[in-house]
Parts: sequence; structure tokens; C-alpha cells
Amino acid sequence: MADSDRLISLDVNPADIPAGLDLVVALTGYSDAGSASAQFIDFVRENLDSRVVATFDNDELLDYRARRPIATFDEDHLSDYVPPRLELTLVHDELSQPFLFLSGYEPDFRWEAFVRSITGLIDTLGIARTTWLHAVPMPVPHTRPVPVTVSGTRADLIESLTVWRPQTQLPANVLHLLEYRLTEHGLAVAGLALLTPHYLSDTQYPDVLIAAIEYVGAATGLILPTDGLRDQAREFVERLNEQVAGNDELRRLVATLEERHDSYMESNMPASPFVAMDGSLPSADEIAAELERFLAGRPEGEDNGEDLRDSGE
Repeated sequence: MADSDRLISLDVNPADIPAGLDLVVALTGYSDAGSASAQFIDFVRENLDSRVVATFDNDELLDYRARRPIATFDEDHLSDYVPPRLELTLVHDELSQPFLFLSGYEPDFRWEAFVRSITGLIDTLGIARTTWLHAVPMPVPHTRPVPVTVSGTRADLIESLTVWRPQTQLPANVLHLLEYRLTEHGLAVAGLALLTPHYLSDTQYPDVLIAAIEYVGAATGLILPTDGLRDQAREFVERLNEQVAGNDELRRLVATLEERHDSYMESNMPASPFVAMDGSLPSADEIAAELERFLAGRPEGEDNGEDLRDSGE
């Protein structure tokens, strides 16, 4: 048995998983500005139909003393124990398009073995593309769309979405290693680094979740619902703007960030089929409506489902 095989337990027959799916990855534990990854994980688990495909062994990967599980004490006895979850699920979007979702905590131990297990799954399940996300704090204003830096092998996404291309050294997370190894193997991979206002990095920032959903949609063609999220985001921003308006220092900070952001974007705005002139992305509902109009205008008898799958290539 390979060393990496001990980390993972398959809960389904690999033959039951359609080949050619997208793999989307979000893990907590590293640079999760605005709680982007944590919010995205909760969003997928709570709002989309899913089925567990594989689970990872906590005893091999988790430092329990650093991230202690939750136990419930009920007056005179322990009534519940909730271990962390690191799992691969088969999920369906709003148009019933399937994709695979790797979610949970970033492993504390055995990174190379963990990455080997993921690359093994990519090969076994015939995964077409891998897209992973995280968020980093940056001096950008909340009054502008959340920008992104794309890394990996997807030149189309890098050219169309990336607004900042640094050359630097940084503390790596396990998904940096995964991207590096997939690139070495010539496999399609894209890392989405969401550039989140630094003064909101310790909050649960709704706009960064919406941006994560939209950028993942741009990378994969998946349609994920955002209606209720947009209402929450508007309420959050309204409260935030009230605080900014009442504080001269905050108002000057935001104004300075806006000026620097707009000056930078004038000369660095990506030429993107996804991005509007104001830098915003179309919502999932707008994309879905466009798809519905497209399908409604097609001759009867054509296989819509196959064409939709082809459109995500």
C-alpha cells in the first residue's frame, strides 16, 4: 500500500463518478481574509446537493492540540463530539452540473503524501481541471469589486482576470504545493487569490464570498446561487459606510485606497470576457438567465445537457 493511500478512504466506486469533472478546492487554516474559504465551504455544504466521495484520516493529518475539536457538555455528561472534516464530495450546481469539491481544514502534517493522494484521485477519477481559492489581505477599498490574482496553468484565466502580478516569496500553504505538483505533471490548475480589504480581513466579509463564487464560476462554468448573499452584502456595506462616514480617519483611508486603486486599474485592467467596464463580474443569476435565453432559442431536439457540459471546457 502506498504511503498516501493510508490518508484517504473512498466511499464510492470510482466508476460511478463521471469523468471530466472540475475539482474545486477550499481549505481553512491559512490566510483566510474575510473568511472567504470558510464562508465558501459553508455555502456549498448548506446550499447545494452533495454526496461524500472520499474522507481523509484526521489522525494522520490533524494537530488536535492546535485545532481542538468541539465537545458538547450537557449538565452532567458529554452529548456530542464533532471532529473536523476534510472530505471530497460530489456536488451539483443550480443547473445540475456535477463537480467535485475538496473542503475542510488545511493538513498540519504529511503535505507531500496528501498532495500525492489528491493527484492520485485526479488520475483515478479523470478530473479535467482543478481550481482552488484563498484570500489575502491587501490595501484595496471595499467600495470597489474584489480583485483577484490567478496563478497556475490556465493562461486564459490569468490574462482575463488577473489584476496584480507580484514577484515575491511568501509562506506557502498546502494548495500552493498542490498547484506546483499539478503544474509539474502538466495538469490544468488555477489558483484564485482574492485580494480582500485589509481592514476587513478579520471579519466575515460577504462580498469576498460573492467574489469567490463568481470567480469559481468564471473558471469552471458552474452556476452557483447568490441571491440571498447579495442582500446580506448590501446590508453589511451600508453599515460599514455609516461607520466610515462617522470617522474622519477611516474616511481618509478609504478615499486614499480608492484613489490608488483607480489609478492602478486604469493601466492594469484585464481585458476579460467576464468583467464589465466597471470591473464587476456578472452575477450567477445573470449568467443563468443568459443561458436560459440561449437554450430557449435553440431548435427542439438538440441535447442541451451535452452542450452545457461542452461549454465548460
